[in-house]
Amino acid sequence: MKPWNVRIGINPISWMNDDLPALGGDTPLDTALSEGAEIGYAGFELGNKFPQESQALGAKLAQFGLVCVSGWYSGHLAEGTLDEEVSRCRAHMEKLRDNGCKVVVYGEVSGSIQGRQDTPLSQRPRFISLAQWKAYAQRLDAFGAHLKTDYGIALAYHHHMGAYVESPEDIDQLMALTNPDSVGLLFDTGHAFFGGAHDPASLLRRHLDRVIHVHCKDVRSSLVQQARNEGWSFLGAVLNGAFTVPGDGDLDFDAILHLLRANGYEGWLVVEAEQDPAVAPSYRYAKKGYETLRALVERINTREA
Repeated sequence: MKPWNVRIGINPISWMNDDLPALGGDTPLDTALSEGAEIGYAGFELGNKFPQESQALGAKLAQFGLVCVSGWYSGHLAEGTLDEEVSRCRAHMEKLRDNGCKVVVYGEVSGSIQGRQDTPLSQRPRFISLAQWKAYAQRLDAFGAHLKTDYGIALAYHHHMGAYVESPEDIDQLMALTNPDSVGLLFDTGHAFFGGAHDPASLLRRHLDRVIHVHCKDVRSSLVQQARNEGWSFLGAVLNGAFTVPGDGDLDFDAILHLLRANGYEGWLVVEAEQDPAVAPSYRYAKKGYETLRALVERINTREA
């Protein structure tokens, strides 16, 4: 059997946090890129410090021998219109397309409380009727079809704490109502666990055929439970260390990667762990995340050789 065709990338959030700029806000972009390349990462997802123009972005990444993995897109389809979204997305999608990206990370921010440090997760937005779910799914399908047709980019839906689609039941509903040809799933291991999937592999197994992008985030399960019990905000959980890199928490990444491999997944494995770099030094933890995933991929390839 041929080696597993996956690449390991990283999100710059290990060095600098766009939702909470106080975390690593003074860290230069070149520091993150040089350290990530030195560790062995093949590419980076985007953040606010990256060049916004396509050619400049490509040149900056190439300076360090890196490629563009993808980039977060803040969507408003839960409460906005398709026409508004089509117009709003143009510059971002052109930049991703021009830099060879095959997927876009779609994060629903309408009504989201993920960036509100004083708001407990229990106050996140929810659809209260099936009709609302269906209308949302219809807009997502149309938007995903637009991205494929106009940009050659697939919509990878990011379930996220503090947003409309957070829990396993939310993910199940979204996948049931959307078209696989238009809406793919970004499976985030850490958000899956925090959202209520205490066995993320089980949730993944239900939706393997929809997975087109993967965020590898570990959790400290006792802190996740405390966050739920004490009504923390999402950023409060981040600041208290609920998330970490693969190999430093409680999730079984061996099981998760085996499922992905068995189902033929050939996209990116992206290390993404919201932490305070003053507490969890960026280089050390980024290196640990990379080495954990690289060792698991090599182990899978060795078993199948």
